[in-house]
Amino acid sequence: MTQMRVRDAATFLGVSEDTVRRWIEKGTLEASRGPGGRTVLAGTEVARLARELAVAPELHGATASSARNRFTGLVTRVVTDTVMAQVELQCGPFRVVSLMSSEAARELGLEPGRVASAVVKATQVVVEVEPA
Repeated sequence: MTQMRVRDAATFLGVSEDTVRRWIEKGTLEASRGPGGRTVLAGTEVARLARELAVAPELHGATASSARNRFTGLVTRVVTDTVMAQVELQCGPFRVVSLMSSEAARELGLEPGRVASAVVKATQVVVEVEPA
């Protein structure tokens, strides 16, 4: 089973180490003592809480889609030429970059500060891990 230190759990959960320690004291997260007496958390426990905390903001209005990966955030940059546009969004801690036609970017009114969602449906997603 993958175990991680409080510092790493805090990084993945997007909170401070003190918050993780408070969650452990409160029983929100289960922890144990690892080698050397350090507090460690099971990776599955951190993943469980990450799923519970992941509440993605939604755009107003009704939409339906088969895509399950939706990142809502702020447009931070739009670079266009005569044919293509590169649109950058900051979605929480994640930077998402989309390439689209300049016409589409104009029609959507994409500009820095605009709230938008990046919807991803991919047939291939690369997953990487550190060596065990």
